[in-house]
Amino acid sequence: MRLGLLGLGRMGSGIARRLARAGVDVVVWNRTIERAQALSAETARVSAAESLDDLVQRLDPPRCLWLMLPSGSPTEEVLAALAPRLARGDLIVDGGNAFYQDSVRRGEELAERGIELLDVGTSGGVWGEAEGYCLMVGGSERSVARLEPVFAALAPANGWRRVGPCGAGHFVKMVHNGIEYGLLQAYAEGFAILEAKGVFSLDLAEIASLWQSGSVVRSWLLELAAGALRRDAALHDVAPWVDDSGEGRWTVAEAIEGGVPTPVITLSLLARLASRDKEQYAARFVAALRREFGGHDVRSDPTPR
Repeated sequence: MRLGLLGLGRMGSGIARRLARAGVDVVVWNRTIERAQALSAETARVSAAESLDDLVQRLDPPRCLWLMLPSGSPTEEVLAALAPRLARGDLIVDGGNAFYQDSVRRGEELAERGIELLDVGTSGGVWGEAEGYCLMVGGSERSVARLEPVFAALAPANGWRRVGPCGAGHFVKMVHNGIEYGLLQAYAEGFAILEAKGVFSLDLAEIASLWQSGSVVRSWLLELAAGALRRDAALHDVAPWVDDSGEGRWTVAEAIEGGVPTPVITLSLLARLASRDKEQYAARFVAALRREFGGHDVRSDPTPR
């Protein structure tokens, strides 16, 4: 099987490598050709396309192309350029964090050309290449079945599902990320309380490790927290600035639209906005964990200690 992959950021490159290890031939395209060429040099199963035309020509119809691009304009622009180059029966997978209403609209527009869109919410961050990605798939049962070998190669056991029609995959991923906001904030506030109790000289890394054994709050995020705290319990190298990439805002807006009370997720979003105005240990904690699980950049901290 041969698949086209567009976008070689933190997760796109990992997806290409994982597919290649599973025996899938991958033709990769990136706005900077050097990144595609570097990846193709790693394995014979990955080849670099010099242009969108080159990419399409290297794939046998019916083609399958997987996008791992930033939401908004980058995805919109590439789809607009790609669609006229494709034919009826071709399949596009959007594995980025697109807004689900955009995915519904794009699916309808592509369907007019006889091209189907699968929207695949993809979770796993920089660890997904080794551990597998959790895939939340939206689209027709027929097209999902066609790509089952690809999903099986990318996901761990029981790690992918068709959750509904086009748009459902990104909707479920949006809510997933909203929950993530709340979890990160709860851990951050708890550890901020522990850190503030200087009289006990608490070892935060040891506490995080302890809670991994039998505790009701154990999780992969807590495991990552233990690693980050072992390296620097005070998180001196992390500025108290927490970015939000859109999914939390979309989740809160959807909750308001649907009349669903979501105080925890909403306040966790507001806490991220507050982190940009003043220094907070909790904000350092969330920024550090986002770096751990997703490879997200952190700002250096110029504040003397």
